[in-house]
Parts: sequence; C-alpha cells; structure tokens
Amino acid sequence: MTLVQLEYVVAVDTYRSFVTAADKCFVTQPTLSMQVQKLEELLNVKIFDRSKQPVSPTEIGVQIIAQARIVLQESGKIKELISSQQQDVLGELKIGVIPTIAPYLLPEVISAMLEKYPELKLLIWEYTTEDIIHHLKTGVLDCGILATPLTDPNITETPLYYENFVSYISKSSKLYKKKAVDAEDLNDENIWLLNEGHCMRNQVLNICRSTKNNRLQGLEYNTGSVETLVRMVDLNGGATLLPELAIAELNAKQTSKIRHFKSPEPVREISLVTHKNFIKKRMLNALKDEILEIIPKAMKQKKKKDIVGI
Repeated sequence: MTLVQLEYVVAVDTYRSFVTAADKCFVTQPTLSMQVQKLEELLNVKIFDRSKQPVSPTEIGVQIIAQARIVLQESGKIKELISSQQQDVLGELKIGVIPTIAPYLLPEVISAMLEKYPELKLLIWEYTTEDIIHHLKTGVLDCGILATPLTDPNITETPLYYENFVSYISKSSKLYKKKAVDAEDLNDENIWLLNEGHCMRNQVLNICRSTKNNRLQGLEYNTGSVETLVRMVDLNGGATLLPELAIAELNAKQTSKIRHFKSPEPVREISLVTHKNFIKKRMLNALKDEILEIIPKAMKQKKKKDIVGI
C-alpha cells in the first residue's frame, strides 16, 4: 500500500470520476485505475462501485477512504514541519471565498501576498458557504473565508473581523429622509435579496424579521451579486442591505443612499475556516496576517454590535 494509491482513491471519491481524478492528479486514467485496482486486490475488497454513474464508494470503501484522508493529512505534516524549520511560506494554498466577501477583500490581499511570498501559489474559487464546507471536508480546499458561526464540529473557525450591515435606500423611499434606521423600519419596505443558497440572504431576512421576497408585481429576480442589488434599487426603488466593505465601491451619488443602523448595529462575523485536521498553518497564518493588515481597526472589535446568525 502506498501514499500514491491512497491519493488516487481519495481523488476518485472527491470527483466521482476516474477520468477527472486522473486529470487532477496529473496522470493518465489507465495509470490511476491500475493503482486503485492494485489497492483493491491487496485489501481484497471493492472500494468503488464502478457500475454506478457517477462512480461511488462501496460501504467498506467509505470507511477506507475516510482513513486514507487521515493518513494523507498526517503524512503531509512532515512537509509542514520542514517548512516550519526553514521559516518559508511556500507551496499551494487552495482558498474558497463567498461572493459577498471576495471582490471587496481579496484583490488587495492577493497583491500583498504574491509580492511578499513569491514561492506561494494561490488557487481561489468563489463558492457558497455550503460548497466551501463540502470542499474542505473532501480536501478540494485548504481553507475558506466566510460568515460564521457554523457550529460544525469538523470545522475550525478563526474569527477575523466583524462587518457591519448597512441599508441602501432608494430616493423614492420614505426611509431616505432618515439619518439612521432600525431593522423594524425595513419590514414595510420592498427588500432586494440575494438568491437562495447565499448566507447573506438568510442574514438579511434575520435582520428584517421578514420572509418577504424581493418581488415587484410581475417580477421575481434572483441574483448572487451585491452589485446587482445596488442597481436594482437605483432603477426600481426599494431597499437592500450591503456589507460595509462594499461601500468603497460606490460612487458619490450612490453613497448618499447609505443609511447606517442604530446601535447595536447588525454585523456578520467573518472567519478563516479550515478542516480540523488542516496542516498548512504557516500559509494560513500568512493569509490571516494580510487580511488583518487591511481591515480597519474598528471592524476587529464586536463591542456594541449584534452578530447576525446564518
């Protein structure tokens, strides 16, 4: 039994395809299939049911794959120990970020990290929270940046900052004349929301204490973009809620439509999350430090703020 065989088995389980797994492992499909078959012959069990599409693990295969992931994670700690001794930040870091954070946080962080750590390779995807958690557990991602708490015993959360929600109000709204708003003020307003699957949608509904969708008569609009929410308010009226870092992207005319909430302001807790067995700690700490470097001091504290659940 070899680590390479275990790597191939985990890859097939992750991608549920021998062809895709081979591509991700940079080997030919026959090579990968042969090694998996050799492992099955050695153990005298079938790890995968090849008659199903997509391919899926057998009952015993599920247990073998779970143990294979542990073995690979533990073996990876040897490289991490060497890197720790050398004081180097190098290698590959696979990051998942929710779309309501990525455009406002990552560009500056990426620029700083690539300049400081030329031997570091960053691979970044925008995913929903559900997808990030799934990919952390299957090893597709090393870490995620998303809203917490998650209360998942297999996930380690490291809070980074607390980002206020602000309301974005159309000039046609009666709320436009207010200097600050209460959450209750929004209950009678037509609220534009992100579509299902985005944690910020749930947070906005929790703030507004309303299950009303963003529907105008004859229209149901589904979007995953904060920028689209802003445009919908600009052109069709109503209101929406934005994360505080998004304000920097607005022009002067749009900024005049921002209304902050009265204290305690609703906030979302943004954390760096990993699987509990994560080993690339030096790279993770470098990412954490760069994020905290650009976050305003006021956002690193949660006093007099109300963390909204997801």
